[in-house]
Amino acid sequence: MPFLHGFRRIIFEYQPLVDAILGSLGIQDPERQEPLDGPSYVASEESRILVLTELLERKAHSPFYQEGVSNALLKMAELGLTRAADVLLRNGANLNFEDPVTYYTALHIAVLRNQPDMVELLVRHGADINRRDRIHESSPLDLASEEPERLPCLQRLLDLGADVNAADKHGKTALLHALASSDGVQIHNTENIRLLLEGGADVKATTKDGDTVFTCIIFLLGETVGGDKEEAQLINRFCFQVTQLLLAHGADPSECPAHESLTHICLKSFKLHFPLLRFLLESGAAYNCSLHGASCWSGFHIIFERLCSHPGCAEDESHVDLLRKAETILDLMVTNSQKLQLPENFDIHPVGSLAEKIQALHGSLRQLESYPPPLKHLCRVYIRLYLQPWPVDAKVKALPLPDRLKWYLLSEHSGTVEDDI
Repeated sequence: MPFLHGFRRIIFEYQPLVDAILGSLGIQDPERQEPLDGPSYVASEESRILVLTELLERKAHSPFYQEGVSNALLKMAELGLTRAADVLLRNGANLNFEDPVTYYTALHIAVLRNQPDMVELLVRHGADINRRDRIHESSPLDLASEEPERLPCLQRLLDLGADVNAADKHGKTALLHALASSDGVQIHNTENIRLLLEGGADVKATTKDGDTVFTCIIFLLGETVGGDKEEAQLINRFCFQVTQLLLAHGADPSECPAHESLTHICLKSFKLHFPLLRFLLESGAAYNCSLHGASCWSGFHIIFERLCSHPGCAEDESHVDLLRKAETILDLMVTNSQKLQLPENFDIHPVGSLAEKIQALHGSLRQLESYPPPLKHLCRVYIRLYLQPWPVDAKVKALPLPDRLKWYLLSEHSGTVEDDI
């Protein structure tokens, strides 16, 4: 194995120098080291730095000197000892030296340990801010994006000019790392995602396997089916917040392929994902495939297919609720459409006691499609478009208009999406 030779060199060649450097700083065991920001350590730091400097002067010509000070730099990065790290760098430590086990450089380690001041010191000394490790192909920005606790390092790296859209060999950017590392329950990378987007992260980033910014959200939504209710609520809230951020920065949730389209997934399970779907439509998401139109997939077809596959009865609360939510979604589609785009062969065959209501819904859409849209409908559509992004209904209610006109501008089944999340 490649790192066994590295172990031997640590033990037999430069580990004694590393131990001496740590000892000069009062560090006996880095793994069990007490916090180094206490008053006693800070007060004695000046004298410790002096001892370190004298040690380096004495050992400057010893064998394996550079390896020793470079390995010690990794320890300084881990502990956040910027002054000691600066001394080591000025005395020959190599910024590109890799840990013999993980192959991380000092910059990677500083990020993993959330040491933003150390990150800045290393970059100022010339560390490659976009360097990827040899094992996982992770850049410092990738590592910083994966944990909420590393937000300070993420901010510092972006401030120092890290390439926010750099991708690894699989096409995975820091934004995709932040999304993939989130589980919506214990790890909420919402602020990391926000910071990356504000820093210019590309919402159209796609891996070689076809993963997009919505892949993680779609996966997490699937995890809510049949799971713990409290966890499902946390996941839904996380997905809602992240979707808000992505849409605000231009992400398109309605692009094909269908299995990577958040809108399509929510339409297929509109009863379960109703709040998120309502938000998507109120935010202007296309209800058909945004690339190929209704010929690829159509929200109208999906909704009626679901209604017709659930016969139910008039007393069946679940079916009544399904029909109510379907009416809401269909109304939002209509209020967002200057001209309806119904799919070809849009025929339905509902059964059950609610078949007449389903057929009536279908007939009203057919009628809207058959005639030019009336002026009042166009006004409603354009005003709602002008008031985007979400929440449109809240903005309508704030307009200085008569209640009757506001009622017409509102979607027929308006409500507060966040109350349902």
